[in-house]
Amino acid sequence: MTEKILVVDDEKPIVEILKYNLEKEGFHVITAFDGEAALSMVHNEKPDLIVLDIMLPIKDGFSVCREIRSGCDIPIVMLTAKEMEMDKVLGLELGADDYVTKPFSAREVTARIKAILRRSSVRNSDQDKGTMTVGKITVDRDEVQVYNEGRPVELTLREFNLLVFLMLKPGYVYSREQLLDQVWGYDYIGDDRTVDVTVRRLREKLEKDPAKPEYIHTKRGVGYFFRRG
Repeated sequence: MTEKILVVDDEKPIVEILKYNLEKEGFHVITAFDGEAALSMVHNEKPDLIVLDIMLPIKDGFSVCREIRSGCDIPIVMLTAKEMEMDKVLGLELGADDYVTKPFSAREVTARIKAILRRSSVRNSDQDKGTMTVGKITVDRDEVQVYNEGRPVELTLREFNLLVFLMLKPGYVYSREQLLDQVWGYDYIGDDRTVDVTVRRLREKLEKDPAKPEYIHTKRGVGYFFRRG
């Protein structure tokens, strides 16, 4: 099945360049040029991944990302201006899976998309099925759903994959570089702050007191680990 990619940017040359290169790689590409149109396309077309610019008319990319994340976990790659460092962090905080800074090469964007879609296939991998429970946290890998004290917790696919990876080997401390390699993928080009932001989001969703985590711990100067049951 051909994956459907939604490219959202108000600069038509950028959209056309990405569309051309992604279609050469076998993707089906649909496009939108403002935030409202993007949300309509998400609802009607149900893309497999979204490339989303921040600076959009009508509704900006942050608002679009927030609305998408309130209802689904479609992978999102955000396009940010090179000098706007805080845009990258905020995009990740809102649930984006990755970001690419402008100016960028179409090859780089394509590589990011392929890496994310490969990781998304974890949903259908037989080795990743079954249920795990630690304390009050239950992860159902068949349904791709997490429960905290029996209540469903909405996670992005990246958050879900990171949580599962840490839970599979409780007590083992992974460096940020190892997590980028194993969870984000060997060809991920981002930096290790992406891991920090994702861990912080997980703690906010799972921990009673994120400042004093019960489940996901930090080994100072090393990395992160999930506590043993």
